[in-house]
Amino acid sequence: MSTQVVIATRESRLALWQAEHVRDLLQQRFGHRVSLLGMTTQGDQILDRALSKVGGKGLFVKELETALADGRAHLAVHSLKDVPMDLPQGFVLAAVLEREDPRDAFVSNRYERLQDLPVGACVGTSSLRRVVQLLAQRPDLKIEPLRGNLDTRLRKLDEGGYDAIVLAAAGLKRLGLGARIRSLFDTEAMIPAAGQGALGIEVCESATALRAELAQTVHAPTWLATHAERAVSRALGGSCSMPLAAFASWEGHTLCLRAALGHATDLHKPLLQTVVRGQPSDEVAARQMGEQAARVLSEAGAAQYLSAAKV
Repeated sequence: MSTQVVIATRESRLALWQAEHVRDLLQQRFGHRVSLLGMTTQGDQILDRALSKVGGKGLFVKELETALADGRAHLAVHSLKDVPMDLPQGFVLAAVLEREDPRDAFVSNRYERLQDLPVGACVGTSSLRRVVQLLAQRPDLKIEPLRGNLDTRLRKLDEGGYDAIVLAAAGLKRLGLGARIRSLFDTEAMIPAAGQGALGIEVCESATALRAELAQTVHAPTWLATHAERAVSRALGGSCSMPLAAFASWEGHTLCLRAALGHATDLHKPLLQTVVRGQPSDEVAARQMGEQAARVLSEAGAAQYLSAAKV
């Protein structure tokens, strides 16, 4: 017997694509009747300031959680990299779907690669994670803020405001904009954000029947990899004001977790980096890998870097 299910989603073109993807999955697999509840979040409204200055990526999910809590929606679909490491009481991450391309994309109308940019070129991004890794490769670059949805960012590039911009490859590919990608960063040179490229489904903890169904949609390799990544940030007290990267990839049966931490205010300071390998069979073991990576970073001097990220 089919059930009526409502998905809460942001109203950007990418967010709607993601919600429609989950809608189609639920209709095909479980026969549910699924509708979307489009919402504008604080994160969508505040475009003149960096997220680290106005409350972090949690601004993209709060309104959706309110819709879950008051019964207007049954689940919310998020880009997992936008989901805070610790959800509010009463909410759980019920599923993580198979990951799209997790890499960062170099987008430019004139240059093929980061290395091709002239000295002092202007690159657009508002991600501190990307800023510190770009400057580690090209300390001469001028990095300028870039906010807004995907279409807005591309328009600002096309209007001549930047020589290049850096975006998540997953979003471009999902919207059929893969042709805008001039090159892709290797994940060792530009470590992605925790959860980048993956979709997370959030529900109320009390929604036991729905949680049981959604558990059947989990992509186990992505679930374990993203739990390891998110555990690094959780252990270090991660936030938008922390230039932290964490990415786990499978090499056969071994999960390879790379993490890097930059300094929030002295952006040219050397990155603290580590690589941890393991064979986690469940999310507890995956989280332990992330915690191990966080300990290594702490031993390398993370405390000094983290103190600069306090706002």
